[in-house]
Amino acid sequence: MERAWIRRPVMIAGVIVMAIVLLVSLPVWAPALVLVDLVRAKWRLPLVRFTAFGCLWAWMETLGVTAAGVLWMVGRSKDSRANYALQKLWTRGVVGALSLTVGLRINVEGAEDLGGGPFIALCRHVSLADSIMSAWVFATQSRLRPRYVLKKELKLDPCLDVVGHRLPNYFLDRKSANVASELQGIEAMATGLAMNDIAVIFPEGTRANDTKRVRILERLQTRSPERAARLKDLRYLMAPKTAGVTALLAAVPHAKVITMWHVGFDGMDTFKGIVQHLSKSAVHVHVKVQEHQRATVATGEAFIAWLDSQWIAMDNSVTQKVFEKSQLLLGVQHG
Repeated sequence: MERAWIRRPVMIAGVIVMAIVLLVSLPVWAPALVLVDLVRAKWRLPLVRFTAFGCLWAWMETLGVTAAGVLWMVGRSKDSRANYALQKLWTRGVVGALSLTVGLRINVEGAEDLGGGPFIALCRHVSLADSIMSAWVFATQSRLRPRYVLKKELKLDPCLDVVGHRLPNYFLDRKSANVASELQGIEAMATGLAMNDIAVIFPEGTRANDTKRVRILERLQTRSPERAARLKDLRYLMAPKTAGVTALLAAVPHAKVITMWHVGFDGMDTFKGIVQHLSKSAVHVHVKVQEHQRATVATGEAFIAWLDSQWIAMDNSVTQKVFEKSQLLLGVQHG
């Protein structure tokens, strides 16, 4: 649904119906899913937790688009401060819903130590929750105003569609044959990036998993054997794409660069993966934010090697953190 006048009424109506149906039918689906989980010996009730979050998410979407409608009615739909405030409230609400239903806990390292911007953030991408989690980190922990390079498919989310188009985000068409136009859109997104702004991009371009990691490395082998050899030992991250990042850096040559990796959402790149994770444990996420002064970021052809080195370093950090978490879990089980 490319046309907003068709897409928005359909998706907004669908979310509102979903919110009402899940709330009204709660006395039916909750005990039914409890029974299904127990029959399957899933003692942490993953289906109940997942559906409960779906109910709360639908109500957050309903409240979000309602608030966006109120801003429009009072003539403040183009007020960036009001829309950033709405984005922050919505993000906090979604993170709160995740905390309540799936036990989400986020430990953030480095986000409060950032100096003045503007910033460009290069983030790891592994789950359906990455954009929400990163927005929560940057808005609430770093007190910055995030703007995003997002895939155009996210326009199907009513709040992201309505409020996302009011703020300087760019919805990227990953299948577009006109690459130059997409890169111009990314550059335009960064226009006017101020001291308290951060432009966020996920250089991997898609949620990481083992299958994609191998496939992307095989493609890279034909285009750039040197990069493929350099990145062949990545275990958790995937080879980053460089064009969008280069466009952002060119658009804001004075911006500082942020790299961000996290552990805890691995394997949660699909709904099935989320349910499987919830059957084992609560969702505990560790986030590491690191600031790089622009003078330390290579330019030209050397930038690609710099970006690859950052991805290798983040992959090593993720590997170490995963190992530490596994050892801690083993200690608890044997304790």
